[in-house]
Amino acid sequence: MGWPTERDTEIFDLIDAETERQNTGLQLIASENFTSRDVMEAMGSVLTNKYSEGYPKKRYYGGNQVVDEIEQIAIDRVKALFGAEAANVQPHSGANANLGVYLALLEAGDTVLGMSLDHGGHLTHGSPVNISGRFYNFVPYKVTPSDERIDYDQIRDLAHANKPKMIVAGATAYPRIIDPEPLRAIADEVGALLMFDAAHIAGLIAGGVHPNPVPFADIVTFTTHKTLR
Repeated sequence: MGWPTERDTEIFDLIDAETERQNTGLQLIASENFTSRDVMEAMGSVLTNKYSEGYPKKRYYGGNQVVDEIEQIAIDRVKALFGAEAANVQPHSGANANLGVYLALLEAGDTVLGMSLDHGGHLTHGSPVNISGRFYNFVPYKVTPSDERIDYDQIRDLAHANKPKMIVAGATAYPRIIDPEPLRAIADEVGALLMFDAAHIAGLIAGGVHPNPVPFADIVTFTTHKTLR
């Protein structure tokens, strides 16, 4: 993609510097995967000019016929890929997707089980520095110290003791399979919703090498720029 460098050399020199940094270094943060050129070109297209609040065929602005088609294609592809009944492709990030789930299904102060940040969880799973930890009563579950694996018996004990409105599964730094089946059983035992944050493993799920949480979870969230790239 060519940049009109003569119009703002300061900014575009910095863009070139960042390009050089990315191309000459080895980035080991899994969530900072390289976006494909096709995606970058689509994101830099005329679509950026269009207001599209609302949903396909239910917009607050006119002139969304083309945008409606694009969004519907994305929805249909996500549903087919993961075997989902419905899909929302509008959140700009995984954090926004998670917050949207909380705001839709929880009330302020509701109790939620989530993986502890220092045991592999994510900021949006109840960290006090995140809005999730400020609005909701998150009870953290942890990995077993001896093998650093999720202890499903511990989650069951915490669920029965705290009666959460929701159990959040998924992690940001956990290189093991997260089995959605026992989590579904635990949620059913206490009448809780099960949300599965698959942001870091969505590509593995799509590729069939990690169990698909869609048949088990009430809600599954994920991003498109990590393993799903």
